[in-house]
Amino acid sequence: MQCRSEWSPLRLKAFSLLILLFSVYFLYGCTGTDKSKLSSSPNHNRQPPKKDSGNMSDKWKLPIKVPEGEIFNVSGWVSTTEIIYTSNVGNGSNVYKYNMMTGNSKLFYKSDLPIVTVQISPDKKYILIHSAPSTYEGRLTILDQEGREVWNKSIPSFELSFEWNQYNNNELLISAFNEDWTYKVYHLDLGKKDLKEITFPQPFIKWVNEESIAYLNWDNNSPSLFAPLVIKKIGDRGGKIVFPEVFQFASFKDTLLTITVNEQDKSNADYSFYDSHLKSVFSFSIPQLTKFSDWLVPFNDYNEKKHQFLTFKPLRSGEADTYNEGFQLVVYNLRDKNDTQLLLEGMENAPILYDPSGDFCLYGNRFEKLIDLKSKKVYKLIAE
Repeated sequence: MQCRSEWSPLRLKAFSLLILLFSVYFLYGCTGTDKSKLSSSPNHNRQPPKKDSGNMSDKWKLPIKVPEGEIFNVSGWVSTTEIIYTSNVGNGSNVYKYNMMTGNSKLFYKSDLPIVTVQISPDKKYILIHSAPSTYEGRLTILDQEGREVWNKSIPSFELSFEWNQYNNNELLISAFNEDWTYKVYHLDLGKKDLKEITFPQPFIKWVNEESIAYLNWDNNSPSLFAPLVIKKIGDRGGKIVFPEVFQFASFKDTLLTITVNEQDKSNADYSFYDSHLKSVFSFSIPQLTKFSDWLVPFNDYNEKKHQFLTFKPLRSGEADTYNEGFQLVVYNLRDKNDTQLLLEGMENAPILYDPSGDFCLYGNRFEKLIDLKSKKVYKLIAE
């Protein structure tokens, strides 16, 4: 949730800034279900009192007290009670596992280099650490849950992006960008310790099954808001266009999401979900906010266990630069079209990431907050 898109050339510069600020790179949106049909709740955008009932979140030991250095950011979940965070120490960085029930920070990895990002594999088996020896080099270190090194490699690059295979977590795709945004794509097989360069017409790729990937095939000579969504097998030359005009897409395990314009009302965006056979299973529309060259897609995440899609939603359509009315946090159940819940209102549009259970989520540009989705309480992970 990570949390975790394919852009035209007009958007590549924005991508650079996003990666440098935080390691969340997937921007998506929400639906426009009639507010009268949603179960509403007040805005709880404050630290709640500690004296509450038997919720697990009331037993959390927060905020984090870092043993050394200053907290840079929180990376994600390794379990419902444990998270990974990074602190800056001098010119280097420390990576910790934090147990929210005990308040204990365990040093997981120590780097003499500044760490750019930490990514956790979908099955929580591996931790990928991207550090930066120089501006034009990225060092990748992959550890298991015990902190043992599984793989290490330096790759010439100005920026790096990663895509784990959620069907086989021993595989991931690595896109290495140069400063002029030329790129190379690599396929890493951790089981074989094999890294090889592969050819793709686009750098932003997502797995749709164990052997196939999907990408938006942008026409670099004719910039557009939309591109065909193509699916192809790794190693094959050709691919198949499955949807002709898509603005953005996401791939979850056995679920594909496309974002397109609503044909009846072009001020709205359509979110369509498909199963592994590309059969439509769920859809909704939301107001969309326009930017100079594209749309703002609010942050979201998907929980496979509960089949729930969590997203921020603007109250109306308009221009993103002048919109100041806040966002609703809404959850959709892909298995029940009548089960849509309004969780919080007046929220900032910021990255969110589900925990494995689907009961909690990290929230904020550094994942500096936690939301209990049942009690609708917001907690501070990082002290101000």
